[in-house]
Amino acid sequence: MYGADAYVTVFFHSVCILQPWKLRIGQWNCTIWLSTSNRKVSTMSKIRILPEQLANQIAAGEVVERPASVVKELVENSLDAGSDRIEVEIEGGGTRLIRVIDNGQGMDEDDLLLSLERHGTSKIQNEQDLGSINTLGFRGEAIPSIGSVSKMTLTSRVADSPLGTRVVLEYGKLTKVHETGCSLGTTIEVRNLFGNTPARKKFLRTTRTEIGHIEEIVKNYALATTKATFILRVDGRESLYLDQTLSLKQRLAAVMRFKGDFLPVTSSGGNSRHLKGFLVPPEQVSVGPSRLRLFVNGRAIRDRMFTHAIAEGLRGFLMKGKNPAGLFCLEIPPDEVDVNVHPAKQEIRFRNGRDVHLFISSTIQQAMADHQQQIKSVLFGKDKLPDRQPVPIWGQQDSEDVVLPRSENPAAGDTAPSASFPPEEKTGAPQDIGAFGGDKAFRLEQDKSSDDVAPCPVSAPVARRPQPKKLKPAVRSIYETAEPMPGGRGASRTQEQRLPSPPHHGETAHNLQVIGQLDNLYIFCKGPEGLVVIDQHAAHERLLFEKLRRQFLERRVVSQTLMFPETVELSVFQAELALKNSEEIARIGFAVREFGGNTFIISAVPAVAGTISPTELFLDVLEKFGSEKESSGGGLLDNILANMACKAAVKAGTPLSAPEIDRLLNDMARADLFSHCPHGRPVMRLFFPDEMKKWFYRT
Repeated sequence: MYGADAYVTVFFHSVCILQPWKLRIGQWNCTIWLSTSNRKVSTMSKIRILPEQLANQIAAGEVVERPASVVKELVENSLDAGSDRIEVEIEGGGTRLIRVIDNGQGMDEDDLLLSLERHGTSKIQNEQDLGSINTLGFRGEAIPSIGSVSKMTLTSRVADSPLGTRVVLEYGKLTKVHETGCSLGTTIEVRNLFGNTPARKKFLRTTRTEIGHIEEIVKNYALATTKATFILRVDGRESLYLDQTLSLKQRLAAVMRFKGDFLPVTSSGGNSRHLKGFLVPPEQVSVGPSRLRLFVNGRAIRDRMFTHAIAEGLRGFLMKGKNPAGLFCLEIPPDEVDVNVHPAKQEIRFRNGRDVHLFISSTIQQAMADHQQQIKSVLFGKDKLPDRQPVPIWGQQDSEDVVLPRSENPAAGDTAPSASFPPEEKTGAPQDIGAFGGDKAFRLEQDKSSDDVAPCPVSAPVARRPQPKKLKPAVRSIYETAEPMPGGRGASRTQEQRLPSPPHHGETAHNLQVIGQLDNLYIFCKGPEGLVVIDQHAAHERLLFEKLRRQFLERRVVSQTLMFPETVELSVFQAELALKNSEEIARIGFAVREFGGNTFIISAVPAVAGTISPTELFLDVLEKFGSEKESSGGGLLDNILANMACKAAVKAGTPLSAPEIDRLLNDMARADLFSHCPHGRPVMRLFFPDEMKKWFYRT
């Protein structure tokens, strides 16, 4: 008469609060509400309690956004049940059928029926459990929410029972409960998703798009749980199969379809936080959206702070417009992270976000520093590698009183040694050294301060080798007489002018045999593993940047006093920037004072930029201070120092002599970071013999 979901409401006016009591009489579901008020309840009251089915549909709007949301909730339940084999089958983009089969602990009849109730869960029991959640699911909303907008069948069996139980729901209505034969574990079928809410269904994307979202969900949890086998079938075709025998690295390579070598990232021990993962080398990252997969305690998440920390760790290695790619798994105590901030549990909140950010970025910086050592062993030979020094990290300690360890071996030089090639006798005041060419020759800077960093020695000149009579103009040997290329800044020089006199003795840090220069920009060398091509400007820029950065942290950036101070007229905005950032400007190496109004006098500039117009350099620094989103911090200072190093580095089109090239290679071999310029461009490229044989079909 009333239907399967009729409600009988009885009010008792002597109780304190509204309390629902559910009864089942035959085919009818009855709910008795006990009213707490002593006052008479009006039948025309504006506030009403929503029916349970409608409440479930509203909850489904938050939890079940699309078919991929259903797959996510069901896979999480399977993993929480201890499954080591999960099969996902979808048809029609997930709207026609979603079937998830696992071999977990399973549920008996009572648990199956309780799982259909809102907030029915086995994951948490009290308020204290909510503060340290160790499971993927915990709210108990997924099953009833999904069942309210689909035709759902649940089949499950526990280990100690010969038969299982099958429960059938049709858009929130329980229609069948009976025993059945089935395998250990749980199978959930979701058919005709959003069949009773066509307005929700029409907002779904194309079938291809929905399948793509489902694949991403399965891939994420296959990467988060390597001990389980994951199988995905789309319209009867096997789309993904990741066996539990595959390692995390193998799974990631298969998921990302990446055939290169990942850079491993592992945090050091002794901390409650642990970070591990694999990073795509910066030079192999493509332009486009970020391809990062982030996990916290086994949960796939999207977190801006996590992503920003990774980008900070890779600062100086990624070109503008490129984003990091790879996988990172963060293990953190459950009480330090709140996973109950998003209905779909895709976003989290860290209790100590600043500390976590620094931990992630410093771990990645250390991984990149270790990667530099591996590159050194390949390029320069393992027997030529000096001991590596710690890499300074922005924000790791207060930059006002940073004291970094130095090498006790003066011959090893600074971590980022000066790339000043022909050394001069040391004097008491800082000055420019070295001249590459004629009147407008490019000059390289060397630190002449009173610190204990000795200049890197230059190896003895290599004996001249016979050259063929005709040589392609674009490729010239560094041993022959060099004429400047079109657009080059160097003047014509003879071989005798290019070689040092007298030679400076010292151990060669690199193990490369220089072949020659191409277009006065690329240096070709024969290395232990193959052909090495080096961009001279990018290499020198990185060395100068690391030197400036270390000097800045140690508060000892070398300045060069101008013989004739320059006067510069600033705008009101520029004058405010100069006064506001006067301390940082002084630490960079400038000596600037007010002259009246918006006029300033520049009396000293950083010695590394001694050949650049002081006014031009000062205005460029002010522009950086004004254009950056943040007025302080490592990112801003890195950009300023990188711009200074770029302007001071040896330019394209500048011919280099044999000792100059040798000095540059020595400095690269001694530096901690050298593989990329501060703007992220690669410094060198290694061509292996096998690769070159393929070019000429010799394999």
